[in-house]
Order: sequence, then C-alpha cells, then structure tokens
Amino acid sequence: MLDNERKQLIEQYALGYATVLGALEGITEQELDYQPPGGAWTPRQIVHHLADSETTSYIRVRRLLAEDKPAILAYDEELFARRLGYDWPIATSLEVLKAVRRATVVLLERLTEGQWSRSGTHDQHGDYGMEDWLALYAAHAVDHAEQIRRARAGT
Repeated sequence: MLDNERKQLIEQYALGYATVLGALEGITEQELDYQPPGGAWTPRQIVHHLADSETTSYIRVRRLLAEDKPAILAYDEELFARRLGYDWPIATSLEVLKAVRRATVVLLERLTEGQWSRSGTHDQHGDYGMEDWLALYAAHAVDHAEQIRRARAGT
C-alpha cells in the first residue's frame, strides 16, 4: 500500500465517528428502534455494535504492533448483540467509539514503515497485517453510517 493510500484511509478512519454522528443527527427513539426488513440491525443496535467492534479493533491493532505474529481472534457479532441486549441508550457507546477512534488515530499517525509491515494470523481469514486492519476499520463506521441512513429512510 502506498503512503498516500494509508493517509487517506487514516483520514477516513478518523472521520468515522463524525460520519456516524451525522447519520444519527435528529434521530428519534422510534427511528433508533426501527427494525429493517430481513432482520437487519436497528440503528440502536448498530451504534452498540460499533462500540464493541471498535474496542475489539483497538486491541487487535495494538497486538499487531506489540506482539510477534499474534493470533487475531474473531468474535460472534450476532451473539454479542443477542446476549448484551443492545437495547440501552446510545450515548455511552458513542463516547466509546469517539474515544477509542481518537486514541488509535494518534497511534496510527506515528507508525514507521516497519510497523506498517507487522502482521499476525486471523483465525478466520489467515494472514492479517496492519494494512488489512486499516482497510477494514477505515470502512467499518462509514458502512454502518450508511446502514443507519437506509434504516431511517425505511421508517
């Protein structure tokens, strides 16, 4: 990956929180709990998922940087949603998303070329490096913000 591609992805990652916040602007309680057809998550569930996913990504990127060839474990997102309920107010999960993203941006902006080449093994996807992590999580919040917009349009 070229340096300018990394910079663009870091910028996209950094803007993820604001993108989600924009998708939620003016949302009502009814819209937060709108269940799209086909069993897709409600906007409320998406926000809680983002907080859980972000904290998982926080650990993943740090393990990639600090450990030699770490095992990166998948987690069952649907199980988290079911067992944790995801039915509480979203304010705290938004704070988690904001803080964890900001802390990770500070880290990403300091990485050396050698650090960008670090990798481990994901238990479902095999080789998993820093650039894989960045590409995935740069898009993650943006993709879910669009999912929130689609859900809101369906209400």
